[in-house]
Amino acid sequence: MHRLTAGDVAPDFAAMDLFGNRIDLAAFRGTHVLLSFFRNAACALCNLRVHHLIERHAALQSADVATIVVFESPVERVRRSVGRQGAPFPIIADPDARLYDLYRVETSETKVARTGELPGTPHVIAEAAAAGFPLTPEDGSNFLRMPADFLIGPTGVVLHAHYAQYVWDHVSLDAVESLASVRVSV
Repeated sequence: MHRLTAGDVAPDFAAMDLFGNRIDLAAFRGTHVLLSFFRNAACALCNLRVHHLIERHAALQSADVATIVVFESPVERVRRSVGRQGAPFPIIADPDARLYDLYRVETSETKVARTGELPGTPHVIAEAAAAGFPLTPEDGSNFLRMPADFLIGPTGVVLHAHYAQYVWDHVSLDAVESLASVRVSV
């Protein structure tokens, strides 16, 4: 499976967000887009990252970065878990993993298992719980799904692709702002 890399054209898609709004990636041309893929709606660490995205939303907007997030869960589960955070950006439920396949977002039993062995994992789990996101299983979810982040430039070209090495591995938001501030013609 060929992963997307910087310089690849980001695959276009259209999907409905949690509120029935059509989200068409092509409509975001002219701005940067942080497209973030998450595991499932009940994932405490995923919800913590959405919380961080909400906290940094104004700064990302100032850096000309729109945010779109995708969860591999049915829309009702996403509304019940992630949706209660009131995110100011589109959240897409993709229970059939159509967008995950399009962006080649992997599943990995090895990486999920390794996450528990990382020294920082207990700290991140505690941070998630303190923010109101306890570890909660989601029946029927793809527990082996890994996160991924893509910074897409104003012309639809991938500027940075980040495929997670462990469950709470995401591109740094400082790096996103920095990459977006470099005006390139791709």
